[in-house]
Amino acid sequence: MTATRTLTAGVWHADVSRSTASFEVSNLGRRARGTVPVTAGTVEIGADGALLAVHGTLDLGAIDTGITRRDLDLRKPGLLDLDRHPTMRFTALSAQAAGSGWHVTGRLTARGAATELDGEVSLSSVDGAEAVLTATTRLDRRTLGIRAPRFLIGRYVDITVTAVIRPA
Repeated sequence: MTATRTLTAGVWHADVSRSTASFEVSNLGRRARGTVPVTAGTVEIGADGALLAVHGTLDLGAIDTGITRRDLDLRKPGLLDLDRHPTMRFTALSAQAAGSGWHVTGRLTARGAATELDGEVSLSSVDGAEAVLTATTRLDRRTLGIRAPRFLIGRYVDITVTAVIRPA
């Protein structure tokens, strides 16, 4: 069964207290991992079961890699420029049913720049009261103007967002 047949029509909102975003990137030859709070999210499903809209916001100002020094470095203008741009936003531009979810293409905005991004959204559970969606994508950090030698910070950042959503 596809996700478009299991979510009821209407607007679904993320339960931000139970939703998480995580990332992984190469850092000095090792994998650096971190989390970022989800501050907002909505999914709109049409009467025909089609995914009509997806919007999500992350609080980059609260990024946590488990290493305070690294978190402070990420705030710098050459990296995430968090003092001027503390949020990351995603808005879907198109979605196609795929397996137990969708292949989604959208616009990601962070650090005052925007880039097109696509990824997979899967529906891992659903009942009448809530559903769990997991979105995965790979971001080329250079498309947002983040410049650093690759041996310091890998070119690609793998992002996973797990959102618990409820009908409005």
